Amino acid sequence: MFHLILGACLAVSGDDCGQILLPKGDSPDLAGCMAQADRIVSDWLADRPDLTGGRAECRANADLPAADLRQVAPGVYVHFGTPRQMEETPDGRIANLGVVIGQGGVAVIDAGVSRAEGQALHVAIRRLTDLPIRHLILTHMHPDHVLGAEVMAEAGARITAHDALPLALEARSDSYLQSLQDLYPAPEWIGTRIALPDRLVADADRIDLGDRHLDLRAWPAAHTDSDLTVRDSATGVLFTGDLIFRDLTPVVDGSLQGWLDWMADDPAAGATLIVPGHGPAATSWPEAVDPQQDFLTALAAQTRDAIAAGLALSQAVPVIAEALQPYGTFWNSYPATVARNATAAYKELEWE
Repeated sequence: MFHLILGACLAVSGDDCGQILLPKGDSPDLAGCMAQADRIVSDWLADRPDLTGGRAECRANADLPAADLRQVAPGVYVHFGTPRQMEETPDGRIANLGVVIGQGGVAVIDAGVSRAEGQALHVAIRRLTDLPIRHLILTHMHPDHVLGAEVMAEAGARITAHDALPLALEARSDSYLQSLQDLYPAPEWIGTRIALPDRLVADADRIDLGDRHLDLRAWPAAHTDSDLTVRDSATGVLFTGDLIFRDLTPVVDGSLQGWLDWMADDPAAGATLIVPGHGPAATSWPEAVDPQQDFLTALAAQTRDAIAAGLALSQAVPVIAEALQPYGTFWNSYPATVARNATAAYKELEWE
């Protein structure tokens, strides 16, 4: 497999440059890649006046950086991200990303934090199969899961997400893209754009991959207001997105009580393997969720105590954070997250 690679820079700054992989240029041989290179590059740049393109070339798949995809079940692969907050990493590649290969094509579950990560995932998929990438499923709207989506769309994938995701993502898109540029060097973010879904799930849906299907479930507000889970029918592997955190401190960005209710219902019943949004996979529900459930239950209890004591938000947050310090030895990126969680919990629970 050969991939079409374009050197691109910001039009306003020739110093901010990086490599762009154009999936439409994929070809089993060098001649096929080169034959269509000029047209594909011209069309791609025409839609991006903020970029200028340099020399394009066709490079072998083996010569390009690829995401580390590990097989966790027959036909099911996971790239396990670094379980830290984005600010603590050199590239923001912190989310777990999934790939399911069926006879009818490939489904990708989350696309990473940037075009660069989406490209690395694309290269890794092409090392596994030449089958078409037909679907990209976004588990929620946070940047570490969605900003690589345009690469999969260019490869032919239809993007599916919770029906609340477009509004939530559009509201935050500018800040997400600006944060990416503030945190990382240009090769990590050049060419990254928002790609919105064209298939929305309000309750439940199913994606057919021929010999297997993926069951999708959209949930009420919990981690966010756009959480979606994916279960593979052939293996029982469940992708939860950030409804489950392992190792990385859970982040409340939807509804704390809704998240606790979600966990209380055991939505993973029957799953053979649970792949969280961050951290290692788990073979049982208690292994996957008990630490998170304990922490969020304590967060809710301490927040209610602070509200009952009549503390204002500014007073309550440090009190809640101090009471939750024993959990700080268990979770990564804890100091950067606990005050944020206390603030979100207070704003929600003060209206009970």
